[in-house]
Amino acid sequence: GALLVVIPNLSPGCPGELSLDAMLPALRQRLGLSGELHVVKAPARECSGLVLLSSCYHTSKQLQQFFTNARRRGQYPATYRAVTVGVPAEAEGEISTGLFWKKQGDTAMVKECWGAGGTWNSAEGCASQVVPVTAPGRRSLARKEVKSTLTRYRVLGATGGCALLQLQPKTAFPEQLQVHLTLLLCPALGDHKHSSRVGRVLGVPFLLTPEAVPARTQVLDEELLSRLGLSPQQLRHLPLHIHLQELMLP
Repeated sequence: GALLVVIPNLSPGCPGELSLDAMLPALRQRLGLSGELHVVKAPARECSGLVLLSSCYHTSKQLQQFFTNARRRGQYPATYRAVTVGVPAEAEGEISTGLFWKKQGDTAMVKECWGAGGTWNSAEGCASQVVPVTAPGRRSLARKEVKSTLTRYRVLGATGGCALLQLQPKTAFPEQLQVHLTLLLCPALGDHKHSSRVGRVLGVPFLLTPEAVPARTQVLDEELLSRLGLSPQQLRHLPLHIHLQELMLP
């Protein structure tokens, strides 16, 4: 069988910190399940939301194949909600770009961070960043150095210079949603890795290159900080506001 649970923002598995993998044995015991729990579908890294679990290996494989087939058919099996700093110019649309991992301060691709089957290994030794490529070449796509990515978005509401967005990724790539929101000039609230790429001149946002600015704690204006009830010192603890809201099931 399969079950759905909702989790807050968790560590990907750093030593001494709470992680999804560390919770599974206790959850299995609490539910009285005899079989080992498998993660079928979980929120993107550093996000909160629904987690689809299964105690049956074959069910897990069938569900994972269902999600793969749904994307190939042009469907959007996962729907996220995001709070953004900034409001998109268009009420709805698509964000499409190539993405690849690049070593910090180097042009070499970070291949050692990818495991078998194209899954991302959260290795702390991988000092790298996700870099968008507006027009990726055929060779880089064929060699899988760059992946073509697409996210559909819709503005659900906006107030005080912030917005609530519905996000439906058609592809799966680490940090895809954060990078796509940055390209929209509306970084996610709590994004301390990519938000520094959005600069402002006289209140007008513009995009900076990844090489131009290092990752840093997100900068918010005093009015927004006051509305959130946060001091500048507390801001670095603000979690990423991207939440896996819905999953399509067979």
